[in-house]
Amino acid sequence: MGYDLYVITDAGIGRGRSHPEQASLAVEGGADVVQLRDKALAPRDLLATAREVRRVVHAAGALFIVNDHLEVALAAGADGVHLGQGDLPVGAARSIVPSDFILGVSVGNAAEAALAVEGGADYVALSPTFATGSKADAGPGRGLDTLRAVRAAVPAPLIAIGGIGPANVGEVVRAGADGIAVISAVVGQEDPVGAARRMKALVVAAKGGDRRC
Repeated sequence: MGYDLYVITDAGIGRGRSHPEQASLAVEGGADVVQLRDKALAPRDLLATAREVRRVVHAAGALFIVNDHLEVALAAGADGVHLGQGDLPVGAARSIVPSDFILGVSVGNAAEAALAVEGGADYVALSPTFATGSKADAGPGRGLDTLRAVRAAVPAPLIAIGGIGPANVGEVVRAGADGIAVISAVVGQEDPVGAARRMKALVVAAKGGDRRC
């Protein structure tokens, strides 16, 4: 299973669709990974939602990741958890999860990426790669030079997240990203299935060319 198209659900951006509905549309459009992200839900409600999303995503043969909440990810039977720099350290998480449990980490530079992989991260996500309105606290975009530096620093799969759309998919893949993570570019669209198909096709096409830029 690859990371070409990694779709993140969002209650505020998903045009009134529930997390399971967003997930269903994303995997219908070819998403390889779906992450459940909801900062507002209480853990009990997040767990119930996670179990629903897991059923939808696994039925399509895709990977299911929970944002931030390791305990919810484990209880829901998710494939992994995505951690931020302020969350549980990846090394601590690795010490208590099954060996095949996926740990993803948001990073802002090559040094953070190297530390994450050393601690046991299975993939890293440069966040935000470009400026984004989907996450209020994302900060300024890191840019393609930082993406290239992270690529040079770690062998683990590298995901570009933040400000990714049809116009810049090619350049982030050619700069070294193994995949793209998106919110508004898929779940915020009127036709999420079509949007997902277009975004994935752009990733696949870019991977068929020269990765140098």
